[in-house]
Amino acid sequence: MKVVRGVTAGERLELNYQLVAEALQRFIHEELSDRGYQQAIVSVSGGVDSAVTLALAARALGPENVHALSLPHKDSSADSRKHAELVAKRFGVTLETIDITAMVEGYARLTPQITARRKGNVMARARMIVSFDKSEQYHALPLGTGNKTERLFGYFTWHADDAPPINPLGDLYKTQVWGLAEFLDVPPEIIRKAPTADLEPGQTDEDDLGVRYRRADVILEHYLKGYPDEYIVNLGFTAEEVTLVKRRVNRTHYKRHLPAVALLSSTAINEFYLRPLDFKLAD
Repeated sequence: MKVVRGVTAGERLELNYQLVAEALQRFIHEELSDRGYQQAIVSVSGGVDSAVTLALAARALGPENVHALSLPHKDSSADSRKHAELVAKRFGVTLETIDITAMVEGYARLTPQITARRKGNVMARARMIVSFDKSEQYHALPLGTGNKTERLFGYFTWHADDAPPINPLGDLYKTQVWGLAEFLDVPPEIIRKAPTADLEPGQTDEDDLGVRYRRADVILEHYLKGYPDEYIVNLGFTAEEVTLVKRRVNRTHYKRHLPAVALLSSTAINEFYLRPLDFKLAD
């Protein structure tokens, strides 16, 4: 049996990517329209997730209604900048480049003992400041680019990557984002490169996580559906991989929720009032 990135072909999480693309394009158009927007902002990192988000937005809204932002720091890799330009050109979207080095280093100078990881998180939050400021400038809503694997692992900068109010990729595993990228004709060099948040020199996602995405995704899918550990191990995974994946999911629930609010009434926001159904029916 053919092996693809460490997982047999039969274990890949395949989807009908034409139908997925059509559904996500409709999702983007409808969610923006419900909020009174016709334009979107996508922060383009040079990675596959933001490339797919940009492609979907351009198809849903028209390239002229999408603002692509490249937000490099002096420590960003040259490939990240080059690939951001490449993907914007591929999908006909104008790319605006704003160097965030001065923002980040201005804070870092006030914190002499800042670590590389902490400064990486400052970069991510600085990028979100720019995205929401540009949202005000262009009356365009930022789109999130985080995939399901990252969300389940809590592998994102809190109040940064998770801040945009609309996220078309949030229910797609990384494996499925790669598949959708191929369908959407994302440049192959972007699809093939090792995934990285590019917040620290030499950093890669899979080194940080300790497991390959294509293996983690199959474990996640079975774990979320209630399969016991023994069953998952018998699919060809190690007990250590299963434990690692489960631990990352179970320890990061707090990152996937709005702030915890003490309930003192029967009208607590998001508990008893303002479910999506409530405010859509109130129009």
